[in-house]
Amino acid sequence: MNDLIDENVRTPAQARQLSGERNITMFNRHPVTFNPYPNYNSPEWQKSHAPYVPCLGPDGRPVRDISVFKGRPKNWPKPGFGNYSILGLDENICFERETRMGQYGYYQVTDEKGAPIDWDKVDWGELQHQCLEKNRARFNLTGPANNYVLKVEEDPEGYETAINDPESVMSMVRPFWRLLHPSSKVSKEDQEPSRDTIIEPRTALLLRSYSGKNYNDNDKQVIRALITELSLRSGGEYEIFLFVHVKENDQNIWESEEAYLKALDQHVPREFKSITILWNEDMVNRMYPKLTPKARRVHAGQFLPVQVFMQEFREFDFVWNWEMDSRVVGHHYDVLSKLAEFARKQPRRGLWERNERFYIPSVHGDYDTEFRESVERAVGGTHKTIWGAPNVPVVEPMGPKPPVERPEDDNYQWGVGEEADLITLGPIFDPVNSNWVLRNQVWGYRSLSFPWGKLPRRATIITQVRASRKLLDLMFVEDLRGNHLASEMVTETTAFLHGLKAVYAPMPVFFDRTWSGKQLAKWFNGGPGGQSGSFGSAFGWGQEGRFMGATWYYRAIPPQRLYNNWMGYEDTGIGGSEWEEKHGRPCLPTMLLHPIKDVEPTPKGFVTESKLPYD
Repeated sequence: MNDLIDENVRTPAQARQLSGERNITMFNRHPVTFNPYPNYNSPEWQKSHAPYVPCLGPDGRPVRDISVFKGRPKNWPKPGFGNYSILGLDENICFERETRMGQYGYYQVTDEKGAPIDWDKVDWGELQHQCLEKNRARFNLTGPANNYVLKVEEDPEGYETAINDPESVMSMVRPFWRLLHPSSKVSKEDQEPSRDTIIEPRTALLLRSYSGKNYNDNDKQVIRALITELSLRSGGEYEIFLFVHVKENDQNIWESEEAYLKALDQHVPREFKSITILWNEDMVNRMYPKLTPKARRVHAGQFLPVQVFMQEFREFDFVWNWEMDSRVVGHHYDVLSKLAEFARKQPRRGLWERNERFYIPSVHGDYDTEFRESVERAVGGTHKTIWGAPNVPVVEPMGPKPPVERPEDDNYQWGVGEEADLITLGPIFDPVNSNWVLRNQVWGYRSLSFPWGKLPRRATIITQVRASRKLLDLMFVEDLRGNHLASEMVTETTAFLHGLKAVYAPMPVFFDRTWSGKQLAKWFNGGPGGQSGSFGSAFGWGQEGRFMGATWYYRAIPPQRLYNNWMGYEDTGIGGSEWEEKHGRPCLPTMLLHPIKDVEPTPKGFVTESKLPYD
């Protein structure tokens, strides 16, 4: 924090998000309040939206915004992949641990009467529920049925598509899931919107966890931040769930209300019980009997319980599948809203081809012009780009058909303004011929004349994605039929086969070593035509060491190291009290980090390591 630069370089929209210096004497500069939310209840808002009602936080007072510092570290590099400006993120603000996490328990927090908050007594589920009730006029709290479940196809070649009735499983889990998450009592009158009123979409964020996990202080602070910034401050636009896999197969959580609540007590901190959804393999096995045991296991079937969640909680338009070991250094609402906005603006022409490449600004140039054009040239012309759903005999596409026959007849208009059915944080690559270890984990999707090997596929490494209700509904039905793919392929491939809109949002990714743009392109977009998949892919077995120095990859080293340093812990010769006395506290720009494990004070000389399986 001793050397921050470009303190006042930002767009007018970004400048409006900053206000009011806060006088915190321990720092040599003053933080400012950061407000990335819409201008609620402004005259412009009132023209098309129902009123926004502020909500209370755990201290009994209206939720307040966090603080940030203007500027970025002096010697901080430019991202290797991705870009701040195309996402609309301010790259000239940075976050320090106390002003970022203080109100979530990093330091002692007091309530409106001045008494210290007892976090164990905070009912986050009730706070979210009360907030939503205040703002219910803004949202559709019912949602449509999954009509795809009713569809049964017949194939003259004998491809079995008849599906099971899943209602028996839903009847088993519904009473328990609704114990702490009751359905909103909504009348038709309550849901009758004004002709001029926008019904805002809602998003569930499922924070993936498991029985036996130890929740350290940082885990708890992050969960509080997610709830406060995404749900309470937005007036219910998001809802946060702790989505817990009960791994003990001998523990029948569906036996009785007592059994379910006992499992909650055993596996979840008291503070988060009221936001928790439990699931287990028994539920998955009963719901998807046509899948093999291997396909149903969590490693290959991570989205199977997410799909079941969507069948019950129809009020959500989207679901974020959120990894417990990821961190946002930045503001959760700012990041997620900007990712959604970027995806919404993307035209469908050339989209699948852009999706399968790491966006490297120093090589690709402007995203909306030079990058588009260079990608179309690289694949051999517009006529060779994907336009609508591919013709696959074992799939009946449920997505929209292109408005014109040829992509060159569309002036990058189709898809603009359309919400993305899938948002990923890494390239959506072609795993066929990539030597990626899970590329052939395909179940079903075959007939007598169509072997599974012919199935076109797409994949993304790290399953932290946003999926639409429509996409999850289609995945659910395909799995009921016995059609399934590895967790890293299933959302991407289902969207691809059904002609849905999928977008890789190129968030900034940094490296701990100097790569030129040309080197990054060579080693990470090394496939045919400059794609990240197929032959020569960095995702292939034995090639993933290229990612070891990145800030986003499942076995990368910098994420843990950076986060430890940011928290004030020594790691790899940086950080800790002595280091900070000389250099000041770390202040990091907005970024997503993965993986982050066991955030605890480190001993002197500590060095983060990460070993690939073939090291």
